[in-house]
Amino acid sequence: MNTHFDLIAIGGGSGGLAVAEKAAQYGKRVAVVEPAKMGGTCVNSGCVPKKVMWYAANLAHAVDAANDFGIPAQRGVTDWKKLVAGRQRYIADINRYWDGYVADSDITRIDGSARFVDARTVEVNGRRYSAEHIVIATGGHPIVPRVPGAELGITSDGFFELTEQPRKVAIIGAGYIGVELAGVLRALGSDVSLVALEERVLEAFDDMISAELMAEMRKQGIALHMGFQVAGLAKTDTGIALDASDGERLDGFDRVIWAVGRAPNTRQLTLENAAVEVRANGIVPTDEYQNTNVAGIYAIGDITGRAALTPVAIAAGRRLAARLFAGQVDSRVDYSNIPSAVFSHPPVATVGLTERQAREQQHKVTVYQTDFTPMRHALSAHGVTTAMKLVCSGDDERIVGIHLIGDNVEEMLQGFAVAVRMGATKADFDNTIAIHPISAEELVTMKTPQPAPPSHHCVDTGVEWREAG
Repeated sequence: MNTHFDLIAIGGGSGGLAVAEKAAQYGKRVAVVEPAKMGGTCVNSGCVPKKVMWYAANLAHAVDAANDFGIPAQRGVTDWKKLVAGRQRYIADINRYWDGYVADSDITRIDGSARFVDARTVEVNGRRYSAEHIVIATGGHPIVPRVPGAELGITSDGFFELTEQPRKVAIIGAGYIGVELAGVLRALGSDVSLVALEERVLEAFDDMISAELMAEMRKQGIALHMGFQVAGLAKTDTGIALDASDGERLDGFDRVIWAVGRAPNTRQLTLENAAVEVRANGIVPTDEYQNTNVAGIYAIGDITGRAALTPVAIAAGRRLAARLFAGQVDSRVDYSNIPSAVFSHPPVATVGLTERQAREQQHKVTVYQTDFTPMRHALSAHGVTTAMKLVCSGDDERIVGIHLIGDNVEEMLQGFAVAVRMGATKADFDNTIAIHPISAEELVTMKTPQPAPPSHHCVDTGVEWREAG
């Protein structure tokens, strides 16, 4: 095996595979260091298995609604083992694809965990490898708080290892992982409580999204315990209990899932040996070209602390390889206006600034908003509301934010995200003929702006919400 390469990617996930693949296409000698299965979090314990479970939950909702349309259907007990077995077969197929692709692309696979020896050398299982360029793409892992009894809970990784469906489950955390798992488990028949310190779910999202999602979750029978600071977990006669710092107790859970965030996988890399800057929280800071503070060492993906999304890591890897080996000296990711989706029930899709952000940062903000019951739910008592918001800025009403919640919004947003990046205005949307009857037509038919909120001070920043000008 070669021990010197043009590029070594530490991590066989989305970012590491992307930069390795592109570098190999440019004819470079490339290695990928990976201690587990190829594909990283996305393939093995993130996007892919999550989306399979989400589809299963959607089918359960469809069965609930079928009778309203005259189609006889009745829910049975979810065959959890069959669902999990099918999901894992699908993941194994993807793993095999990547194993074969890496081999066929003349990319050297090095099994194990890397640690830096110096700025040009890493060690894996006692053997040293060097490269002109080393890319750190090690991703992240779920956080478990340091509270008494924390070991009684599992993380999202543990959720995907469950061989039996939880009967009664508490999910701690109100971010995207928490609301996604809550929606899936409730749809499949579990008794679900979501517990969070925050007062609203998806706190970083637009206020409309948080409010609408919380309302829908309650309609589905998910118990929301907001403002609950978990002080510890305890084993009781009825299961697992959650104790709050104010003395409140929630009891009787057979599973507790920690969904309180993720941390970068950088602790074991011995970055100090290469003098690479790493923050106390494990994040490796980079410039806009993915350069760390050490020449020849780069970081991409979740460990950079910016937009922890699979497509972002892939784009960063490909652009980095193009800059290093194809002479594209200005190749880099634009981290503004990145679209994203949350596969909750109902799903959420968003791009650009929230209304709060726009009013703090932009001039003359105008907001258009609507909510409605989609036609697909016209005959059903089990339907969900769709809500949409356009955030516009300036005299020309350039669209700086789109926020959607409802069925199929994750599919709707992709094309509209292109329009936002191109600088589309409200007039551009107005002049686009709608497709009828579909939910997405509402995005090009909203006419009446929302009244501006009264001036007040934001609790977190002290910045006034005030129309400029």
